[in-house]
Amino acid sequence: MAAQPAAPPQPPDRVTIVQAVQEAVDHNLDLLAERYNLSVADARIVTAKLRPNPVFSAAVDYLAFLGGFTLDNNAGPTEYNLRTDFILERGGKRESRIEVAQDAKEVGKLQLLNTTRMLMLDVQSAFIDVLQAKDNLQLARDNLQAFESIVDVNKTRVNAGDLAKVELVRTQVAALQFQNAARQAEARLRQAGYKLQTLMGRAVPSPTFDAVGDLRRDAAPVVLETAQTQAMEMRPDLLALRRDQARSQAELRSQIAQGKVDYTIGAEYHRQFYNGHGNALGVFFSAPVPIFNKNQGEIERARQEAQQAEARIKAIEAGIQTEVRNAWVQYSMSRGLVESIEHDLLDQAKDVRDTMEYSYRRGEATLVEFLDAQRAFNDARQSYNDARADYARSLYAIDSITGKAVQ
Repeated sequence: MAAQPAAPPQPPDRVTIVQAVQEAVDHNLDLLAERYNLSVADARIVTAKLRPNPVFSAAVDYLAFLGGFTLDNNAGPTEYNLRTDFILERGGKRESRIEVAQDAKEVGKLQLLNTTRMLMLDVQSAFIDVLQAKDNLQLARDNLQAFESIVDVNKTRVNAGDLAKVELVRTQVAALQFQNAARQAEARLRQAGYKLQTLMGRAVPSPTFDAVGDLRRDAAPVVLETAQTQAMEMRPDLLALRRDQARSQAELRSQIAQGKVDYTIGAEYHRQFYNGHGNALGVFFSAPVPIFNKNQGEIERARQEAQQAEARIKAIEAGIQTEVRNAWVQYSMSRGLVESIEHDLLDQAKDVRDTMEYSYRRGEATLVEFLDAQRAFNDARQSYNDARADYARSLYAIDSITGKAVQ
């Protein structure tokens, strides 16, 4: 009995951010399609290395016996020719073609690296979305659990006659609102997980998928000047444009070489049938006369493309500087917000909520006062979750914008 082929290994349900990024780089469908550009570039290099094919010609002439002609019509004698012509490329055409094709492949490599850079940032942002959704879901569940305990206490107080039934109904309504909030948080977590798995290249998302780990939080501060220098040296899209500028210069040299005329040399064997057999050997040389077409249009086109590449480099350098500054501003703001909430807001909001909950359980505070304290605490925790997520995103964004992430 033939052995059954082994089933492909199932991807893990619990992944870290490093595993998520690596799986996306290995299996993302868009990136897989982008990799074919390198194979296309290799094929173009092969084409650029090819030399012109020789031309072989064969002819039979003066066939006087065909078509009703006779041998005495002075149109003979019959002869046949075998000829071979070779094109001699001048001006370094082949070397220029190879240089252009090789530079184009290097541009393709850097463009693939830039696509990888953007994919990595998308995966990292989506991973943070999942962690943020998990934190928000936990907050919603904690709130729901707290209010369910309040409802249980109020039921006991109503049965004991210490609390009006309308107060119990009001707490039950508030608990239902927190229950709806928990369900919405569950839906957002599921959606964030599906989005992340799609970016990772998983065709069928798993409902049990989970992102594990903590939100990134670097201790060392980001220095703006250092980030700008790194971006100028490591950004793949900028490096691709610089390489494309070199390719455009090679293209200009190639077009100038195309303006050089090529020589064609040939050799012919000639055999004639008349009073015996006559054999002859001929040598031929031909070259176009460059009067009208000297490849002026393509040379000028290549020259303008070289200048265009230089202008694009200047434009993207200015754009990268702006991106770095904006990312650094976002990083500074989110970092300061996290520290501010931790030091000034979070503990105070929790203390107020706990105090009001204790007072409400003792009948010393109204439900409205307790709900206000609970909402203030929720807003503080929600702001804290958002600030931590924004801070982590800003760190990954700076790594991506500077090109550090793909080095």
